[in-house]
This record gives sequence, C-alpha cells and structure tokens, in this order.
Amino acid sequence: MTTVPKAFRALLCALALAAAAPAALAQASPPAAERSGARDFDFELGSWKCHLSRRLKPLTGSNTWVEYDGTSVLRPVWGGKANLGELELDGSTGHLEGLSLRVYNPQTRQWGISYANSAAGAVGLPMFGGFKEGRGEFYAADTLNDRAIFVRFVFSDITARSFQLEQAFSDDGGKTWEPNWIAKFTR
Repeated sequence: MTTVPKAFRALLCALALAAAAPAALAQASPPAAERSGARDFDFELGSWKCHLSRRLKPLTGSNTWVEYDGTSVLRPVWGGKANLGELELDGSTGHLEGLSLRVYNPQTRQWGISYANSAAGAVGLPMFGGFKEGRGEFYAADTLNDRAIFVRFVFSDITARSFQLEQAFSDDGGKTWEPNWIAKFTR
C-alpha cells in the first residue's frame, strides 16, 4: 500500500475545496433579480399611535396583562440602510420609553434589531431576520430571570395605516412560544 504524505493530502484537500467553492457559493447566493430587503421597514417610517398589551410575568404561567398607549416614531438613518425608532408609552404600571436601532446587512440580506429601554439603560442583544410575503420574523437567544430563552419578533398585518408587532419567548428551544408583548400601531 502506498502512503501519501500528510502535506500532500492537505494540499489535495485544499485544491478540491477551492475547486468546489465557486459552485457552492453560486448555490448559496440568491439570484441577482431577487429584491434585497433593504427597504423592508419603509412601511413603518413616520409617526404612529401605539396600543401595547404586555404580559407582566412571562414564562411563569401568569396571564396578567397591562395596557399602554402612546406614540412611535421611526426615521431612516444612513440613507435608509438603517433606521432608528423611538417608542413612548403610558399605562397603569407607569411610563415606558424604548429605542430600537435596525441595521440592514446586504451580504446576509438580513436585518439586525437592537432594543433598549430607558429603565434598563442598556442595549440588548440584537435579533436577526427579515421579511417574506409581508411578514417579518426576527430571532435571538437571550436570558430571562437567569434562564436561557429564545426571543421572537413578528411584524404582521401590515397595511399603509396599521401593523402589529408581537414579541414572544420560548424556554423549550423554540417548540412553543408565549406572547408577552403585542403592539398595534395605527396612523
């Protein structure tokens, strides 16, 4: 039996991978005619009225919700490649202020959404995703009460005058989702 030196085998593997890479990249890349998604949040630009229902103790079995009303303003940044949203709400449990920064990545054709609220004073982990057939879905891993969870945002029912944003948590690896934030926006 003839043995091939390790260095020669490594070179052969590298050449085989290099030869296969263009074909793999062509399969992984979306067609040039496919829209980029960079304008997916244009529907939300401007000022909105917001009604928010928020579950007080998510993933505890509690079904106690509180209601808030207020405004949301979304403005483009970097010529539309990003946007900045400001949310201000009042309800029976107090005042909420939130800030979202959304940035489009043209290589992945996905948006990253980072959120901060004034009470915490910190920016949370970004969620990643995009829109398909008028529905936006965004996901992230996070923690709640020192437990690992998944977080999901869903933008739905999008029209020129309204849309809905639902946040849900999962503590079973995404098998089931519990909504904890349902916001309805109107003009």
